[in-house]
This record gives sequence, structure tokens and C-alpha cells, in this order.
Amino acid sequence: MTTHSDTNRDTHSPAETPGRGARIAGLIVSGLVVLFLLFDSVIHLMNTSQVQEAMADLGFDPSLNRVFGVVLLICLVLYVVPTTAILGAVLLTGYLGGAVATNLLTEQPIASTTLFPIYTGIFVWGGLWLRDNGVRNIMPLRRA
Repeated sequence: MTTHSDTNRDTHSPAETPGRGARIAGLIVSGLVVLFLLFDSVIHLMNTSQVQEAMADLGFDPSLNRVFGVVLLICLVLYVVPTTAILGAVLLTGYLGGAVATNLLTEQPIASTTLFPIYTGIFVWGGLWLRDNGVRNIMPLRRA
């Protein structure tokens, strides 16, 4: 006879704690993502003429540039702080999803521009998965 605990052993067992190498790799991946998105946030906050022009080409009022910069910066701060890192990753996923939608609506090239926020999101979650046991518990890799 099989008990309830026997049938759910693989799906409810805690994820393996990341090793030192995985944590370092996760910090590097997360750090690179943070640097890239921090740069993006800062140039929106600076509201340079290039950013104003690019945002206008995408159909946004250039006066919203600083709003985009602040929203992204808040998401990044939440992502960097360990206790709120998962919330930050979720919010960054939403922000990046908006970028994908905007790129689709403005008919940007698919592989290079439209999918770039998806690539970024993969690194956001990948870096967090490598370094955070909580994420490994939420999104475990299962053996076949």
C-alpha cells in the first residue's frame, strides 16, 4: 500500500541548497542584470534627448521617462534586497512584459528587440534561482 507521503515525496521535498559555486554564479548573473537595468533606469531618469526620441518613437509621451526610470529603480532595489528579491523579480517580470508588448505593438524586430526583455527576464530568474533556496522551492527542477 502506498501512503500519501510516498506518492508526493518528489514534488514536496525541499530543494537542494545552492552550493558555493551556484551562489557565486547567481550573484554574477544577477549583478550583470542589475547593472544593465540600473543603466537603463538612470538614462530614463536623466531624460536625455536620445531617450526622449526613442520613447516618442515607441508612442510614449517623453514626460513619462522619469516615471519609467523610478518604477524600474524600485523594482531593482526590491530585487537586490534578499528578503524582497522574489517580489522584485516578479515586478521586473511585469516591467519586462510591458517592454515586450510595446515592442510587438510597434513592430520591432523579433529576435533582437522584441525578445530581448524575455532574455533579460530569464537572467533575472536564473540568477535568483542559482543563489536563492526559496526560488528553488518555488520552481524546482524535476528529474525524469
